[in-house]
Amino acid sequence: MNRTDAPNAKADNIPLAVGTIIFTVLALSLGDALIKQSSTSFVIWQIFVIRSLIAIPFLVVYLAIRSPASLRLSGAVKWMALRSFMLVAMWISYYLALPHLALSVAAATYYTLPIFITLFSAVLIGNRISRMGWTAVFMGFLGVLLILRPTADNFNLYALLPLLSAMLYALAMILTRTKCRAEHPIMLSLALNCAFVIVGGIAAAVISTLSDEMRYGFLLARWAVMTPSDWGMMAMLAASILIGSVGAAIAYQNGPAQMIGTFDFAYVGFSVIWGIVFFAESPDALSVLGIAMIVGAGVISLRQ
Repeated sequence: MNRTDAPNAKADNIPLAVGTIIFTVLALSLGDALIKQSSTSFVIWQIFVIRSLIAIPFLVVYLAIRSPASLRLSGAVKWMALRSFMLVAMWISYYLALPHLALSVAAATYYTLPIFITLFSAVLIGNRISRMGWTAVFMGFLGVLLILRPTADNFNLYALLPLLSAMLYALAMILTRTKCRAEHPIMLSLALNCAFVIVGGIAAAVISTLSDEMRYGFLLARWAVMTPSDWGMMAMLAASILIGSVGAAIAYQNGPAQMIGTFDFAYVGFSVIWGIVFFAESPDALSVLGIAMIVGAGVISLRQ
């Protein structure tokens, strides 16, 4: 049965919301798997620029047709810019971890973000953390320890990058809630993709000044010459980011955040599948337990 949160609010469409968020995280997880697969062929900045240059025209056309007033700069432009560059930093951290971690491990560690949203909301905007919320924080922390197992013998420093990504995303979402709440979600997506192009272009210009000995790896390599199949992959990545930005907006507009956030965790399950299919990755028993604890903690955080 459809529900509303207020007498004049649009009725919820739960089947649409749930189906959309599952399809959205399916597309996003596949896009991230493709980025992990292409990390040996392309520098991260090339992916940022090409992907967003393909996506931006679709976003502009959509806004021009459906909401032309949204294309005008609002008083929140500085907050939109700050939000966008925080999210760019978030994706940089996450993507740099992918060549060095199993996809499922990176995904599960990143999905500690509801825990950080809980903590940062308490610190920055005064939200109270319930007993259930603290239980989620503790459970999520134990899950991270089971995945990372930070001993001198097997600790992978790159495993901290998805944690940093989760923190940056949590801060960006709090900023969205407090400073960018009135902005059109597609305009926020357009601002984010413009930030990808700006950061990627600046990084490419800086890298061009480095010596040939320094220009290698996923962070500092030259831009690669692209074949038709490479352009096809970039188009898939652009489709992934478009589906991610538009699909999440549709899902959260048509269903309660606590319910949709729970289905959002399907990203972790899809990442396990793509890890097996693309990279023959099979998480061990402790990692599976850690993943389950993080997902459980995230669900508790969303429902407190």
